Amino acid sequence: MNRSANRRRMHSPPLLIKDGLNPSRVRVPTECADMPAFEFVWQLKISQRYRHPDDTQAELYAAFARGEVRLGLWPHDQELSPTTHLSAGSDVWFYRMPAIEPEVPYQCEVIDEDENLLVIDKPPFLATMPRGKHITQTATVQLRRTTGNGDLSPAHRLDRLTSGVLVFTKKPDIRGAYQRLFAERKTEKIYEAIAAVQPEIVPGTVWRSRMEKTAGEVQGRIVPGEVNAITNVYSQTLCDAPRMSTLRKIHGDSLPQQALYVLRPETGRTHQLRLHMWAAGIAILGDPAYPIIEPENYEDFGTPMHLTARELRFDDPLTGKPRVFRSNRQW
Repeated sequence: MNRSANRRRMHSPPLLIKDGLNPSRVRVPTECADMPAFEFVWQLKISQRYRHPDDTQAELYAAFARGEVRLGLWPHDQELSPTTHLSAGSDVWFYRMPAIEPEVPYQCEVIDEDENLLVIDKPPFLATMPRGKHITQTATVQLRRTTGNGDLSPAHRLDRLTSGVLVFTKKPDIRGAYQRLFAERKTEKIYEAIAAVQPEIVPGTVWRSRMEKTAGEVQGRIVPGEVNAITNVYSQTLCDAPRMSTLRKIHGDSLPQQALYVLRPETGRTHQLRLHMWAAGIAILGDPAYPIIEPENYEDFGTPMHLTARELRFDDPLTGKPRVFRSNRQW
């Protein structure tokens, strides 16, 4: 192990990524001080909203026996026994067992790959990273499992229902450089959306709004106040006959004429393009949240939302060279 890798390992979790998933870490709160480790972890597991039926007390005892419940960071971590009494402020590491999820019938397709990056065309219905009820059916977990590289990490995110270009870093020591690139908005993103024809939306149209979205709520909203969401409309083009034929096979023969909108967001608010299109009177085709929220248990994998992160450009933070990645996805 080289010196830089050793420094990284000194601050690493005591448990490795397992089957594409990171271990969980929970800091022991004051009210749980002196609680036995088994009781503490079991309370965490049964409080999960989404939990696998096989995630039982017997399985947790087996996890302790395998040394998969640990305290602290490597190399100063320690294996916990079920009866170890915990101290407030200490960090307990363990694996959660994901709930059963409906399998998304799409795969990530590789656009480009080099020693640092894996760039993929993310399909709809795959979340970028594990969160909430979407854990295994995510691009991160799918790619870690298929490549065998547990260090894969997304440099940015795409909404679960959005398709298109998504960049992953392959090594921990270069991850920060690419994540800062996206955080500081030093990239150019071009999106394509399919929606009803709206002749009033012409090239050069700019949508400026203040958007807010509350965690746990499906829809975001446009509110009065200082602008924090800006979207540029590059073009609107009528969908040709072959594309309309494909769209009608998906959405029904009565689907009216649709158009392809090329959009460039200057900001990156949650649901920004979806909200701006809806506010313009042309909700994106297949959007299950705008204008009407579909029931939580309703999801048709055969009816995607037609929003694609079509092109991504940036100057590579390590080499300075321009990089261009483009999705070839067609609907």
